[in-house]
Amino acid sequence: MNEIKRLPESELEIMQIIWKETPPVSRAAVEEALENTHPLAPTTILTLLTRLCEKGFLSIEKEGRTNLYRPLITEKEYLALESRSFLDRVFHGSVAGFAAALCDSGVRKEDLEELRELLEKGGL
Repeated sequence: MNEIKRLPESELEIMQIIWKETPPVSRAAVEEALENTHPLAPTTILTLLTRLCEKGFLSIEKEGRTNLYRPLITEKEYLALESRSFLDRVFHGSVAGFAAALCDSGVRKEDLEELRELLEKGGL
């Protein structure tokens, strides 16, 4: 995939389920995962899965009459893109501006300490 597109919330929710599962993943497995938090009609789930295939996020394979889906992009790749896009859109690419906003937002001291440790270890 040359260019990763930003996903609407409903499609991202589907991808988050697929990333957590062991591929390939069926529509029924996605439906089951959504059942407790955000139940959707099977046809709606199928529409979202089809869109994700068209956008290049998923591949589809047939097993009998069942469609199975595999992610074509990792969650880490998507999050990296979204993070960079957010930083560019909201903070004009300024990491310092983002850090200042985090401090002003009431982020817990423990979270800031964890971020500092990650930066020092080169984990980011």
